[in-house]
Amino acid sequence: MKTAVAPLAHEIPPAALNDVVAEHNEIYIEKGTPMFMRTVLALFSGGFATFALLYCVQPMMPLLSREFSINAAQSSLILSVATGLLAIGLLITGPISDRIGRKPVMVAALFAAALCTMASAMMPSWQGVLVMRALVGLSLSGLAAVAMTYLSEEIHPQHIGLAMGLYIGGNAIGGMCGRLIVGVLIDFVSWHTAMLVIGGLALIAAAVFWKILPESRNFRARSLHPRSLLDGFTMHFRDAGLPLLFVEAFVLMGAFVTLFNYIGYRLLAEPYHMDQAFVGLLSVVYLSGIYSSAKIGALADQLGRRKVLWATIVVMLAGLALTMFTPLPVVIFGMLVFTFGFFGAHSVASSWIGRRATKAKGQATSLYLFSYYAGSSIAGTAGGMAWHLGGWNGIGLFISGLLVIALLVALKLAKLPPLENLKA
Repeated sequence: MKTAVAPLAHEIPPAALNDVVAEHNEIYIEKGTPMFMRTVLALFSGGFATFALLYCVQPMMPLLSREFSINAAQSSLILSVATGLLAIGLLITGPISDRIGRKPVMVAALFAAALCTMASAMMPSWQGVLVMRALVGLSLSGLAAVAMTYLSEEIHPQHIGLAMGLYIGGNAIGGMCGRLIVGVLIDFVSWHTAMLVIGGLALIAAAVFWKILPESRNFRARSLHPRSLLDGFTMHFRDAGLPLLFVEAFVLMGAFVTLFNYIGYRLLAEPYHMDQAFVGLLSVVYLSGIYSSAKIGALADQLGRRKVLWATIVVMLAGLALTMFTPLPVVIFGMLVFTFGFFGAHSVASSWIGRRATKAKGQATSLYLFSYYAGSSIAGTAGGMAWHLGGWNGIGLFISGLLVIALLVALKLAKLPPLENLKA
């Protein structure tokens, strides 16, 4: 029996969307209202803290290689253990939020992750640092698993692409600021101090999130009975599109993290010999992701996700190709184009999850993000082998393989039937 799925927002006339809202007695947050602004700002803060805490360690990887006498692949574990435990935690925290609510889980997650980050700065050994980074990832699963579900439940379906894009814009700013602040600071202070600074900023973001995020109005508690959870997961994998979106998340994030994990090693070596602070400043390319996540998210609301997703992956391939050239301005421009395409693709794919999953949305989001962060952890570390074997040419071949898979999946998604019965 075919699982009922929700159509894309652009495929339902506004009047029909209003009928659906009325039928289910749901009170959505409308664009342009004070609650919309509070929601967007809160989730922006949460996304900022999440990506700042996760990816602040990328620019310090070459420094850690020297300090702890480890190679590039081993150094990448400081990110991979966090994203790996985050991926595993998603399978737990998503269903928990289906039972006890969205906001309490997200607030606890942000505060715990900020405190664990500050604790990691005090660890004297590499093993101790990795343990605390694993706890950071496990803590952040509580926000990552729930934020997109919260938006899909509380924001009016006509505006979900825009809201999701703004949330992902917060991710982009967080990733940029985390890398930028640490990348510059470690030229002047120890990496321990840099981590304390990032942890303190995350505590402030957590407090803002807690104070201004509206309480859920459309949340309906679900059972945590194992049978209920299994039925939810089974339902999602029977859907025609959700498993494809899970694959998309894995390969897109794997490609993105691989590029930024090892670009620093390339730029610190010949012929560039850049200093660490300048490499950290290159995180400003994330500004293109901030723009593209909101812009392309809104464009997907208008034109349809199936028409936009594959185009953003082509943009990523173009950006990757530019990084294969030697002139530094061309490499930097390639990083910018690649980042633009990635955040646009992630905005489209993640908002698609909320439209296809009509039940157990927390589980659907958890599965998407499990794939997303598993891609970060597995591909991000596997890319280290490509770096050792073939340098940047090896990285380019590895990433291009991931993106070809992503493009084929996007084209298959584009062939799905455009209209489905919301009430079926």
